[in-house]
Amino acid sequence: MSNSAAMIVVFAQIGAKGLYLLFAWLLSAAIAGWVAERKGYGERVGLTFGLVLTVVGLLIVLLLPGRPGSKWRVEGWLPRRAQKKLPSSDPPPGAGRGLPPG
Repeated sequence: MSNSAAMIVVFAQIGAKGLYLLFAWLLSAAIAGWVAERKGYGERVGLTFGLVLTVVGLLIVLLLPGRPGSKWRVEGWLPRRAQKKLPSSDPPPGAGRGLPPG
């Protein structure tokens, strides 16, 4: 077996495992950023923990207490889905007066 063929075999063996680890790393950073933003710390804090410490960083962000007035404290850990607004029969503001709607 030539040298280049041996390298291809090695990369093929670590390829799937590396891809799964990459997904875990990126997902932990994204989820940690979202949770930290909801807890009132800002997205950067969560992204930093998630990118540097991977899954452990996500666990640390989950253990952080929510700040007073944050979405985490006001709405709970899972946000409610936005309800669809039904169209009203009222004309939009400015309609009929030559003004653009809105």
